[in-house]
Amino acid sequence: MRKLFGTDGIRGVAGVAPLDRRTVFAVGVALARKLGAGATSVMGMDTRESGPWIAAALTAGLREGGARVESAGVITTPAIAFLARKHGFSAGVVISASHNPWQDNGIKVFGGDGYKLPDEVELGIEAEIEAVLEEQGLGIREQGLEDELPEVNDGYRAEYVKFLLEAVPGISLDNRCVVIDCANGAASAVAPQLFAELKGTVEVTHASPDGRNINLNCGALHPEIVAAEVKVRGASMGFTFDGDADRALFADEFGNVVNGDAVMLACARDLAARGELAGDLVVATTMSNMGLEAAFKRSGIKMLRAPVGDKYVLEEMRKSGASLGGEQSGHILFPARATTGDGLLTALVVLDVVHRSGKTLGELIADLKNFPQVILNVKVREKVPLDSLPAVVAAIAEAEEELRDSGRVVIRYSGTEALARVMIEAESHEAMTRHAEAIAGAIRAELGI
Repeated sequence: MRKLFGTDGIRGVAGVAPLDRRTVFAVGVALARKLGAGATSVMGMDTRESGPWIAAALTAGLREGGARVESAGVITTPAIAFLARKHGFSAGVVISASHNPWQDNGIKVFGGDGYKLPDEVELGIEAEIEAVLEEQGLGIREQGLEDELPEVNDGYRAEYVKFLLEAVPGISLDNRCVVIDCANGAASAVAPQLFAELKGTVEVTHASPDGRNINLNCGALHPEIVAAEVKVRGASMGFTFDGDADRALFADEFGNVVNGDAVMLACARDLAARGELAGDLVVATTMSNMGLEAAFKRSGIKMLRAPVGDKYVLEEMRKSGASLGGEQSGHILFPARATTGDGLLTALVVLDVVHRSGKTLGELIADLKNFPQVILNVKVREKVPLDSLPAVVAAIAEAEEELRDSGRVVIRYSGTEALARVMIEAESHEAMTRHAEAIAGAIRAELGI
């Protein structure tokens, strides 16, 4: 059973186990040992104020375990995946908590092939971490940790920008005006340079990180912010990223928020028209709206559902041979171009689809009619199996019975936060709201903080 790794690495409050110095140091030692003799790693981070000391503690541990460490500094998560693969590093390591608030941080690990680690490998690293923590005499100095930080290779960022532009050749803004929201996160270090290469007007917002404003009333957690900016500035579209820029959401020319479902629809139709949608198949998740499934069906495209988490979407894609997949939250996977979800790459691909189609983003997705959907997040003090809670089981069963032919009920724990997520879709807005609140209430009564 997982104790440290969630659906996207190790995550928690910076300074509190498992992100205290001692445990972070142990993570580094354990990872180096699992990688083997002569291991090398490339490390990057987002803009949180805890990033440097966590990177220093992790670097100290990696070196203690015999690994060599190089740094790309503040850079996006997918950039580290790209660099690990391109330069043949044994692993790529990212210090980031993605969309979480500044107080949190995390550790994500990619293999040398640029892919996120399989669950069984993460479990093996967890076991090694526990063994390291139990060793006699394990310790890490509290002073002088900054000396462990390797010098930043600024050339890595330039390499990544070059890769993005080459991945979508001929990309152009067509003299459009676009608004970019960098979430005061890792995109702040890359997006301005990237989009300056394109022909058009680029309005960059929330690109002034101070260590504590990452994701604060901006970015992919608040897509309505960039949507409002699009309307105010009369722009053609907007892009907004999360803290480590591995996902992106959009705003169309009318200032409407465009989520990952709509992006998958536009990209799938484009790939299908060019004969590049393998098996006429797209992999989404249990959270994608039934309206997306209906739109795909009208276009002769099949949709599979994977568990939530882009690594699980990719696993299903590799099994089924799909050439496109993603999540409603904006993680979009283009395996012919990259090994992991990449918000900046997704933005370029969407721009390219719009450019070649001669249509606006709003026109490309105009026929997507979503079922009413609600997602309620319930803070929980622990994550016990939901099927062990009779009141919760009863509430779910009642919802599933009423919505059997006209909706969906998906209840799960977050893999990155202490939350239970209640998602219900239904033709009836009243029934959807009623059942969502009933299930959330039952969970809150049993496990709420």
